[in-house]
Amino acid sequence: MARRSIEIESFQHQNPIPAATRIGPLVVSSITPPTNPGSREVPDTLEEQIENLFTHVGQMLEGAGATWDDMAKMTFYVTDPAASRPALNGPWLERFPDPESRPSRHNMKVEGGGPVQISCTFVAYVAD
Repeated sequence: MARRSIEIESFQHQNPIPAATRIGPLVVSSITPPTNPGSREVPDTLEEQIENLFTHVGQMLEGAGATWDDMAKMTFYVTDPAASRPALNGPWLERFPDPESRPSRHNMKVEGGGPVQISCTFVAYVAD
């Protein structure tokens, strides 16, 4: 089974790692930053950072031949869990409106130290 690196236009890592990897039906992301697409700038608001994450993840899914329907789990690394949960709910419900078919989601508290308030990783499964 061949492994394929997924690179996207909206961000690239500075180190030699892809944005995501697909091996068979499994798609796994590297850490996804909340930077503005095409730059290394981090917006000031949590809401803008979340929108950037979903933009990047959408591009990774597309690049892997997947859709939001293939998402199995998303993990968010947040500096403020109390603020991030409600801020995530709107974009989350846009992509996963069916309460009978939503991926798992976990918010993990991390230490802050700069403008980044949230980042994420995900696992998707593409049943061909």
